[in-house]
Amino acid sequence: MGSVTYDLVVRGGRLADSGDVRDIAVRDGVIDDLLPARSGAVGREEIDASGRYVLPGLIDSHVHFRTPGLTQKEEWAFASRAAVAGGITTVIDMPNTKPATFTPADARDKDAAVRGTSLVDYRFHAGVDPDQVDRLLDFSPAEATSAKAFLTGHHTAPHVLRDPARLDRLFQIAKEKRLRLLFHAEDDDVFALLDQWQGSPPEYRDYERFRPRTGGIVAVAKLIALVRRHGTAIHVLHVSSREEADLLTAAGAAGLPVTWEVTGHHLSFTTDDTRRYGSRIRLSPAIREQADQDRLWEAVINGEVSTVGSDHAPHPFGDKVQPPPDAPPGLPGVQELLPGLFTGLRRRLPTASDTSLLRIVTRLLASEPARLFGLDHRKGRIAPGLDADLVLFDPAVNWSLTDVQAKCGWSAYAGWLFTGRVERTVRRGETVYAGDGTFGSPRGEWLTPALVRGGA
Repeated sequence: MGSVTYDLVVRGGRLADSGDVRDIAVRDGVIDDLLPARSGAVGREEIDASGRYVLPGLIDSHVHFRTPGLTQKEEWAFASRAAVAGGITTVIDMPNTKPATFTPADARDKDAAVRGTSLVDYRFHAGVDPDQVDRLLDFSPAEATSAKAFLTGHHTAPHVLRDPARLDRLFQIAKEKRLRLLFHAEDDDVFALLDQWQGSPPEYRDYERFRPRTGGIVAVAKLIALVRRHGTAIHVLHVSSREEADLLTAAGAAGLPVTWEVTGHHLSFTTDDTRRYGSRIRLSPAIREQADQDRLWEAVINGEVSTVGSDHAPHPFGDKVQPPPDAPPGLPGVQELLPGLFTGLRRRLPTASDTSLLRIVTRLLASEPARLFGLDHRKGRIAPGLDADLVLFDPAVNWSLTDVQAKCGWSAYAGWLFTGRVERTVRRGETVYAGDGTFGSPRGEWLTPALVRGGA
């Protein structure tokens, strides 16, 4: 073994998925071997991970990095720094940019705009054009294996799919193309009816009443009916209420190809926080009550939820503090996702071991998103043959966020006391974030999914 020199050896870290202490040997950006601790393996670069956990590089499958066309709100270079500072090495970007990602050419143009600025590897969700849903037929798996539709809209999401016949056609196309459909699942007709009756909220604390859970419940019920009819796989985003959680869990238990996501924001804030934070935490879907958040945490802990996403969607602070309805929904979150999730788990499960909590984290932020979006041939686990995407994490450190990397420069989590901190992030064998605030080279790449390579 002494005659072998690796590019990188990460020594003595505790693997988050197994709890075993190992040396991780890396060659050409790929994990070559998992060796016993104190193996004596030699690396051109060596990192001492003793006393730390090593997580697989995390995957945030729900980000709005705003490139192209909305760079006054966020830019990919800033957002990818925020990502790696939070242990994220792969992101999947949403399609509601300018122009929206409605065609393969749009995806290629987005890649051209991103390439050379990204610290993270990336994929793109295709967008569903509500006027021409058949445009999805032009996508190859290399360009997209998933597509997002908005069933209601807001400031940066004007492309709303309202026509039932086109929605039905979308399910047919996705089944034919083996596309996983993602949904912002709130019913626009419900909201239009309420708006006609009661107008706009006079103050932000009234916002939840004007965008109530009813919209989500109705939309989710309609989507489940379409899944029953067509057998198309769907992934429902940013679930916010206990009723939606129950419906989606029941659908999965019935054998339907239905999965769902919770965001870090809905796990962190409730309607009780609106007086303190105001429009800074305006989201779409809206922040709900404590009982809803309790149900979402239950689903996270029990394994009902498949992914937790940041829904990183920044706006300049001046835009966020406008009165309703002008304040746009969305806030930064990719840097806060891992520490927020781990802190919440620690508070909810105070006697659980760090290893058991990190197994939940890595399932939701690594192995499951890798599986759902066709990246598990390269990402999502620490294993020989997979990309050397690694995160050194200290679960015992208490800290507050002061170095916000998002372009907007603010965080709704300012003043929070987090438990657990990222000390180093490695993407394909290269350190892209060190705990002293330095960053690596922006050599992130547009990933090819397993489906293109003959995977299942």
